[in-house]
Parts: sequence; C-alpha cells; structure tokens
Amino acid sequence: MVEHLTAETFKEKVFDYVNNKEWKYSGDKPCLIDFYANWCGPCKMVAPVLDELSKEYGDKLDIFKVDTEAERELSAVFGIQSIPSFLFVPMNGQPQMAMGALPKDTFEKAIKEVLSVEK
Repeated sequence: MVEHLTAETFKEKVFDYVNNKEWKYSGDKPCLIDFYANWCGPCKMVAPVLDELSKEYGDKLDIFKVDTEAERELSAVFGIQSIPSFLFVPMNGQPQMAMGALPKDTFEKAIKEVLSVEK
C-alpha cells in the first residue's frame, strides 16, 4: 500500500528535519517518496505505477506520497520546485532525488541500484 505522509508522520517514519541537521533515515526498510499535487497530470499518470511497485515489492520497500499543496513546509525542506519529484531513500547513505514522470522500468532500475532492493 502506498501511504500518504503529513509533516508529522514524515518526521516519525523518514527523517526528523526539525531536530536533526544531518540526514538520518528513521525507517526500517528503504523507501521511495513521491512529492505530488492532485492537479498535476504527470503525477496522476505515475500513481498507478507506484501502486503496482508497492504490490510487487511488498514489505521490502515503503512507498510514501507527500501532497505538496498540503505540506508546503515539508516540500520546502527538500527544495521541491517541480512535480512529480521522487526521493529514493536507501537504508544507508544519502537520498537521491529524481524529477518528472518516470517510466516503470526507470523506477525498477533506481530501486535496484539506489535502494539495493530486488523483487
């Protein structure tokens, strides 16, 4: 299941950006975060792909969504300028950002290479 995050749940499940200056991921498995808006056409095109990936990877990967309209502060923390934007968060190391509506095979490649997750 793709889970929607608010700033509050983001701080619990991903990164407490208020109290930490250095990146420290707080999740228990790698995650992919979709920064989107309801009015965004490309965001709507990607949504079913993320649902498919969520089913295919199951409990090996968390997929989260952040509504940039509702969570402006959180979007600003990550410097979101265009949507959709995707944050690939590995268990160790720095997260990596990708922008634009990506095809499924690009997501799969990034999940494998950046997040070290296999189906």
